[in-house]
Amino acid sequence: MDSLLWILFVIAVLLSSTIILYNKSRYGKVFKSHIFGTPSIVSTDAEVSKIVLQSDAKAFVPFYPKSLTELMGKSSILLINGSLQRRIHGLIGAFFKSSHLKAQITRDMQKYVQKSMESWRDDQPIYIQDETKNAKKKMVKLVQKIIESKRAAAAGGGSSTVPKDVTDVLLLNREDSVPVLMTLAIKYLSDCPAALQQLTEENMKLKRLKDELGEPLSWSDYLSLPFTQTVITETLRMGNIIIGVMRKAMKDIEIKGYLIPKGWCFFAYFRSVHLDESNYDWPYQFNPWRWQDKDISSCNFTPFGGGQRLCPGLDLARLEASIFLHHFVTQFRWVAEEDTVVNFPTVRMKRRMPIWVKRRSDP
Repeated sequence: MDSLLWILFVIAVLLSSTIILYNKSRYGKVFKSHIFGTPSIVSTDAEVSKIVLQSDAKAFVPFYPKSLTELMGKSSILLINGSLQRRIHGLIGAFFKSSHLKAQITRDMQKYVQKSMESWRDDQPIYIQDETKNAKKKMVKLVQKIIESKRAAAAGGGSSTVPKDVTDVLLLNREDSVPVLMTLAIKYLSDCPAALQQLTEENMKLKRLKDELGEPLSWSDYLSLPFTQTVITETLRMGNIIIGVMRKAMKDIEIKGYLIPKGWCFFAYFRSVHLDESNYDWPYQFNPWRWQDKDISSCNFTPFGGGQRLCPGLDLARLEASIFLHHFVTQFRWVAEEDTVVNFPTVRMKRRMPIWVKRRSDP
């Protein structure tokens, strides 16, 4: 993918975001517009978007502007539809049911994160944005090696059980989002000492338990850390790494009194939903505790999309973030330099999130 063209498209999206927020204030949560050179229905209504995202191909199909389609390629997971899309999602689901595979991925990811952190020094700043990208590159190579070995083994039997499309879904479509997730989590934790303390206590408790038992942390151990997962969830809500998704109406469809004409683009705008004060109290405040009593499957929370096209790699993304956070808070204390989140042209930290670390002496 040509990075310059991608950035130009993201700029167009963000410029359109300004128009969307203006029109929302004038016309309500669902309104007609003309963005990306296409007549569109823009939705900032979570319920309307949920219905569209859960619809089948008889009602809505993936749709993106020609310029972005050319960048993603016709085989992108965002564009494929019907039986092929269902097959790939099913294969990925089966792929991650292997306990052996999950153990191998978890073990090797821990090794790469640990090795990366061993080089950190306390006499110079650590740029979290850079470090997470470097750790992610190693994780990509790890998963790719595992998949290729399984494909090679299966080829001897006549055909591969892990097609190339699965590799693309797990690796290429998520390469930038997870480092951003990890970086933003450190930013928000640095600004919220109470959340950092609770996260640290939870992870230290698990580490001590596993050390006493002489057991390594497993995939399920990481994903069962309740407060750690609320931190990741809240980071996804505030970070809005994925701005929204697009569909095209295959026929005239009316939803909650809104008519979506056949052939029109439907743009589900996630950012507005995640930061809507009618959905979340103090939406611009980092508050992971809000998720202790809130349903994560709510239509008001869609960082990975929704419906049949829910991102199949979401558990892997959560695992990577959980491993990074666990090793980070159990090994280091840190002081963060002043930095701000930038949403233009992509979500990132203005100064790459510099911190000064000090290794922990407590067990």
